[in-house]
Amino acid sequence: MSLWSLVSKMPAEEFAGLYEEFPYKLRCLLGDWLESHPWEFIDNSSDSFCAVLAARLLSEMVEKLQDQVKKTCLSGPVLQLIASIESMYRREPLQLVEVVKRILQGERAAVQQQFQHLHLFINCQQEELLFGFSLQRLQYHLQMIQVLRENLMQMNGSPSVSLQLSSLDLQYPVQENVQANPLQSLQALFPDVVGELEKATKMVQRRLVIWKKEQQLAGNGAPLDEDLGPLQKRFENLVNIYFQLCLELAASAAEFQPSLQDHLENVFSVLIKNSFLVDKQPPQVLKTQTKFQATVRFLLGPQLLKPPHTSFMVMADIVTEKQARELATNRSGTVFSENTGEIVNNTAPLETNATNNTCCAAFKNMLLKKIKRCDRKSTESVTEEKCAVLFRASVSLGPNKTSFHLQALSLPIVVIVHGNQDSNAKATILWDNAFATPNRIPFMVAERVSWGDMCETLNQKFMAEVQTTEGLHKEHYFFLAQKIFGDSGASPEELQNRQVSWSQFNKENLPGRAFTFWQWFEGVTEFTKKYLKEYWSDRLILGFVSKQYVNSHLSQAPVGTFLLRFSDSEIGGISIAYVTFSQGAIQVENIQPLTAKELSVQSLADCIRNLSELVMLYPKQAQT
Repeated sequence: MSLWSLVSKMPAEEFAGLYEEFPYKLRCLLGDWLESHPWEFIDNSSDSFCAVLAARLLSEMVEKLQDQVKKTCLSGPVLQLIASIESMYRREPLQLVEVVKRILQGERAAVQQQFQHLHLFINCQQEELLFGFSLQRLQYHLQMIQVLRENLMQMNGSPSVSLQLSSLDLQYPVQENVQANPLQSLQALFPDVVGELEKATKMVQRRLVIWKKEQQLAGNGAPLDEDLGPLQKRFENLVNIYFQLCLELAASAAEFQPSLQDHLENVFSVLIKNSFLVDKQPPQVLKTQTKFQATVRFLLGPQLLKPPHTSFMVMADIVTEKQARELATNRSGTVFSENTGEIVNNTAPLETNATNNTCCAAFKNMLLKKIKRCDRKSTESVTEEKCAVLFRASVSLGPNKTSFHLQALSLPIVVIVHGNQDSNAKATILWDNAFATPNRIPFMVAERVSWGDMCETLNQKFMAEVQTTEGLHKEHYFFLAQKIFGDSGASPEELQNRQVSWSQFNKENLPGRAFTFWQWFEGVTEFTKKYLKEYWSDRLILGFVSKQYVNSHLSQAPVGTFLLRFSDSEIGGISIAYVTFSQGAIQVENIQPLTAKELSVQSLADCIRNLSELVMLYPKQAQT
C-alpha cells in the first residue's frame, strides 16, 4: 500500500488548489515515487547536504518523468511541462522541495481525514524516510571529512592516505568551499558527524523498541512482520559509518581523537548490545518438565563474525522479576547469587548462515526441570508470578578482540506445574502483553486500563484463537461490559468510558458464578474454536448478547424464530432462544445450553435439525 494508491482513487475536489504549483499530469506520472523520497526532511539551512540532495532529487525526478513519458507514449505538451519544471528549479532546487512538501502534506491530510486507521502506517513510512535521510547525510558528511583530511595532509606536505570507503554511497558532489580552511572545517565537522551518528543510533533503538512491542502484542494474536532484515540493515549501515569514522579519526590530527573516540566507542557498544535479541520467544505459559524452543539472533553477527571465527555459546537461564529489574539497571553481565530454576539443554552455539544472512542461536530442546517460587504478595497467586528467560553470551569483536557481554530477556513467562493453572496463567500474560509500556521496569504493568483498550485486546485474542476474520461488534462489547462491571443499567456510552481493573478481569468471580470474567471468556473462545468456527465466521451466531437483548429482539418475531448466544451460566456453552406460542401468548423460551459434551457427538447444525420447533434463524434465515 502507498499514499498515492489511495490519493489516486479519491475525488479531485478533495485536493482543490493543491497542484497549482506543480502540474497534476506530472504528479500522476510520478505516482508513489514522490512519497518514497525524504522531501519533507530537507530544509533551507546552511547544511550543504540539503542543497546537494535537492539538486539530485530534481535530476531523478526529471529522469523518472521522461522515462514514464516513453513508457506511456505521451505527447509533446507533457515533455514541455517537464522541461519547464527543470528550467524553473535548476538554480533553486530547494524551491521545488517546498512545493513537493506542500503537495505531500496536503495529500496525507486528506487521506488521514478519510482513513483514520492509517495513522500508524503513515508514521512508519515517515520514520523510514527520516532514517534514510539521516543515513544519507552521514554518508555525505563522511565524504566531506575524507576530502578535508586529504586537503589538510597535502597542505602539511604529508603523503595522502587513501581510505577504503566502498561501503558508502559516494555520489555526492562535495562543494569547493570545504577546501578553504580544512583544519577548521574538520574541527567543526568531526563532532557534528559523531553527534549525527548518535542520533541515528537512537532512531534505531526506538525502532527496535517498537518491534519488540509488536512482538509482544503478537502473543495476543496481533499481526507481526517477522522479517528483521530491514532492521538488521540499519544496524549494519551505522556500524559501517562507525568503522569509517574511526579510520578517518585515526588518520587525522591527534587533537581530534580522545573525546571523540570515546563517543564512537559508546555508540558501537550500544549498537552491538541492542542487536542481540530474542527472535522466536519461548512459550509465555511454560509448564515444568515440558520441552520448549526459542531462538536468539545477533543482527550484527553476519557483519562482524566473519568466518573463520571463534565459536561463541549462548546460555539460557530462568530469572525472576526481581532479577530482571536488576538486569535493567546493570547490563554489564550480572551474576546472580540465587538460583531460580534449572533449564536442561540451556546452551546453543551462535551460528552464522550465509544463505539467509543471519546469525542465530537456536535452542531446540530446552526443558524447565524445576522452578523456585519467589516471595509474593498475600493477594497474589502463583499464576500472577512473572519470570523470564535470560539469554547471554560473551563475544570478542574487532581487530582488538574487544569483549562484549550480550544479554537478551524474553517476554514475561508464567511457570505452571499443573494444567488447571493454564487459564489463569494465560490471563496474566494477556494483560501484560496488551498493557505493558515500552521500556518499563520489568515487569510492571497498569492495574487498571480503559474499557476501550480491553475491547481491542479481547477482539484480537478471540479472532486469533478462533482463526476467523469475523470479529466482535458494538453490541458484543456492550454485553461484555455489562458482564465485567456487573451493571445492566448503564448506557453503552457510560460503560465505554470506564476503567477495568485486573481484579475485575481475573481475580473476582462474576456475580452468582464460580468463575471469573476471563475464565468465562476464554472458555467461550476455546469452545468456538473447536465446535463453532464456521458458524461464527458465517455470522450465524449472535454470541455475546444478554437475555434481555434476546427477549427484546425476538418478542416481535414469528413463532419458530430462534437465535444463538453464548451461555451465561456455563464456561463454554451455546444457548438457543426461540419464539413459541404458549398459553395464548407469544413467549421466548431458552433450551438447555449445548456444551462440548453434546457437540463432540453431533454438530450444532444437526442438533438444531433435531428440534422441530426451530424454524428460522433470526433475523430471517430458514434452517436447512
